Amino acid sequence: MDSLRAEHLKKYYGSKENQVKALDDVSIRVQQGEFVAIVGTSGSGKSTLLHMLGGLDKLTDGEVWIDQQNISQLSDDELTIFRRRRIGFIFQNFNLLPLMNVYENTVLPIQLDGGKIDESYIDAVLDTLNLSEKKFEMPNNLSGGQQQRVAIARALAAKPSIVLADEPTGNLDSKTSMDVLGLMKTTSELFCQTIVMITHDEEIAQLAHRIIRIEDGKVKVGE
Repeated sequence: MDSLRAEHLKKYYGSKENQVKALDDVSIRVQQGEFVAIVGTSGSGKSTLLHMLGGLDKLTDGEVWIDQQNISQLSDDELTIFRRRRIGFIFQNFNLLPLMNVYENTVLPIQLDGGKIDESYIDAVLDTLNLSEKKFEMPNNLSGGQQQRVAIARALAAKPSIVLADEPTGNLDSKTSMDVLGLMKTTSELFCQTIVMITHDEEIAQLAHRIIRIEDGKVKVGE
């Protein structure tokens, strides 16, 4: 079953001779539980694509379906709620709140949504990511790799259908990057999460189940 389906996505800026086609008729499908890497150079359109898939920006044309829900037709308020409940985001810069500890940063999306925290599930996520002993540490006491693992825990906390990762290892050294990606793959399999990750790093992309290549706003090769 498709966890994510994007049909004929277009994102154009400007008009006439000044028009830039950041995305030019892109269609992709991702199965439930699949770990997909979207690979492209800087300016290829991969970040734009991820933002469109996550409803973080408006499309010029096309549709995005997540779990049979056409998010392209949701109002801004409905989309905000849908993102909080069904999509987990992992960003390159961690985006942890410095005055909250590891546990508080992890459960923040659930609290913002007024939901009930599944403590046993949160403990299992933290344990899988080797963060149990850091549960009450503040972000400034953690290494870069540990902070990124907290960001992964936060993305998984609300049990989203899909996790979208934007260059999640961009600020990490190569060994830590491989460790973090290995844990992402482990958590996706353990907790049945679908992951779509963008990266420019071919070695990191090889850890995914499938690679989608994008160039000049168009999907070039699916492997």
